[in-house]
Amino acid sequence: MARLAALLSLLATATLVRSLIVPAPRSNAFPRDDDDNDTPLPLIIWHGLGDNYQADGLAAVAKLADDINPGTLVYLIHIEDDAGADRTATFLGNLTEQIDKVCSDLASHPILSTAPAVDALGFSQGGQFLRGYIERCNFPPVRSLVTMGSQHNGISEFQSCGDGDWLCKGWQGLLRSNTWSSLVQNRLVPAQYFRDPNPDEYARYLESSNFLADVNNERAEKNVKYKNNMEKLEKFVMYIFEDDVTVVPKESGWFAEVNGTEVTMLRDRDLYKEDWLGLKTLDKKGALEFKSTPGGHMNLLQTLLEDVFTGYYGPYGRKFSTFGAENSLQQEL
Repeated sequence: MARLAALLSLLATATLVRSLIVPAPRSNAFPRDDDDNDTPLPLIIWHGLGDNYQADGLAAVAKLADDINPGTLVYLIHIEDDAGADRTATFLGNLTEQIDKVCSDLASHPILSTAPAVDALGFSQGGQFLRGYIERCNFPPVRSLVTMGSQHNGISEFQSCGDGDWLCKGWQGLLRSNTWSSLVQNRLVPAQYFRDPNPDEYARYLESSNFLADVNNERAEKNVKYKNNMEKLEKFVMYIFEDDVTVVPKESGWFAEVNGTEVTMLRDRDLYKEDWLGLKTLDKKGALEFKSTPGGHMNLLQTLLEDVFTGYYGPYGRKFSTFGAENSLQQEL
């Protein structure tokens, strides 16, 4: 199968091109209160580490979304207007502040803010960041969230850097030297979703994590708002790449816990059993789907994206197929 040209890569060596193609909005407000309205919901996309919102691959994804569901307004999430600065923000920045900015940007957007809901697509780290958006503000509310190769349960190893990528090599040195320091946790993005399940390190993670421990509701005091917002999703679909060696562990994309060679699937974790994030509730109503796709990290085939745009996005009010909870979670790759 032919790949969609120049698609996203989490790797810092991703090819970055300065053009953007986004379908023009049809009006200055989203059409509402029309049972026969076939206008697709807007689609928001958050890109991954080392990429920027003006990359050519994202433009191709936006065009494909509009080809599949004509009239789709695609909004590419960005922290900075300048493409180079937006790429830097994937490495350097405070995730709490970045998500606050995205919440403000979407809530003040003249079209997105009038839509009854939006759909969301997260590439790699953009997936858990979109989940942070849903939990913390969710206005406009997300109907369907699809994540590709994301790190919902964190990473236990940092990725390698490409030759000559000095930005990547610079933050790598700091990451490895003092992961739990205030400086690193408030400044270096990948550190804020680093998670080591070993008991000694896990206690430090709970105490110091600036992002992941909070949005995963792992601390003793649970945030009920996070759970309530997640339960509003009509679909939460998580893809992992079968041959992924960039995300360690790759099963993090399914909220699995990996400690050495032992893999604890979601349903066997307290996070699910006690429903800290509403994942059990979503699963029971057939809204939670765990999927795998062949290839390495961000091996995005055009057919895969076509299936996603056809199956999980489109007009407001569409009815999704549901799968029984007993079939919604793959236990093995």
